[in-house]
Amino acid sequence: MRAIWITKAGGPDALEVRETADPEPGPGQVRIRVRAAGLCFADVMAAQGLYPDAPKPPCVVGYEAAGVVDALGDGSGGLRVGQRVLAVTHFGGHADVVCAPAEQVTEIPDGAGFEEAAAIPVNYVTAYHLLFRIANVHPGERVLVHAAAGGVGTAVLQLCRTVDELVIFGTASAAKHEVLRAEGCTYPIDYRAVDYARQIRRLTGGEGVDVVLDPLGGKDWRKGLKLLRPGGRLVAFGFANLTSGERRKPAQVAAQALAMPLLTPLQLMARNRTVSGVHLGRLWAEAAVLREEFQTVRAMWEAGHIRPRIDATYPFTEAAAAHRRILRRQNVGKVVLTP
Repeated sequence: MRAIWITKAGGPDALEVRETADPEPGPGQVRIRVRAAGLCFADVMAAQGLYPDAPKPPCVVGYEAAGVVDALGDGSGGLRVGQRVLAVTHFGGHADVVCAPAEQVTEIPDGAGFEEAAAIPVNYVTAYHLLFRIANVHPGERVLVHAAAGGVGTAVLQLCRTVDELVIFGTASAAKHEVLRAEGCTYPIDYRAVDYARQIRRLTGGEGVDVVLDPLGGKDWRKGLKLLRPGGRLVAFGFANLTSGERRKPAQVAAQALAMPLLTPLQLMARNRTVSGVHLGRLWAEAAVLREEFQTVRAMWEAGHIRPRIDATYPFTEAAAAHRRILRRQNVGKVVLTP
């Protein structure tokens, strides 16, 4: 088995491709020969030592993989050797062989490729969970999506198209605005050139928005709260502001932590606002919820309502370059790794 190992908390320079023995599927598991694996921001943060849920180095991360079934453990009925599948993996997905519980494995629809399949599970289940279970978005509302050109951001934009008359504000650098418009963003905003909060107030006549989806954290959570209309919901689902460059910077981490808003239920009640948090990696115990959302997303994918935007594909040997592309905020859509 070849896999991308995080050897220490050192960013892209700490990645190394290593060979180990192939794993054997246990009871209820399926072994997959991986053809493509998704790279998430959480994986990038893990390489910097900023993702507390990741295994201690040396380790292999990766939440999603697509490939071909080549072995079945006892009790893993419903799947067969040779079947093209995608899987949700609780780490270990950045390998050319992975074992996963059969209930977390599903067939790839006809006509879909492995790279496209590997871009579905994390981004689209996260986006679906944010929009429909937590934010409970309604027709006609205004939604602010940060990092709108990233993997989750483009998934959110595509899912927003399934709701009538939403007004979408998306932050991204100017070079990405054409893609945002193509994906359904009403008002792309260049956060590098203007104050996005001031721009949104201008565009809404000072009213603000109903929903803020924020993977940035720190000072942006504070700004997002101030943008909410009565009844508005801020959903935090990441802390990308902790990273600046390829290595962890303690001063950056401390500054962003200190910039977080301090809230009480009384404050939220007085202002009619809701703050929620989403961490998909800590929902593994809620298997029924995740399975229901994943099945809904898969049905939308098979029906053609959503389609992943693949930014770039890197072989395992160039994993460091893939990490750097995400760290430099260069990607438009999903970055995928291939053995």
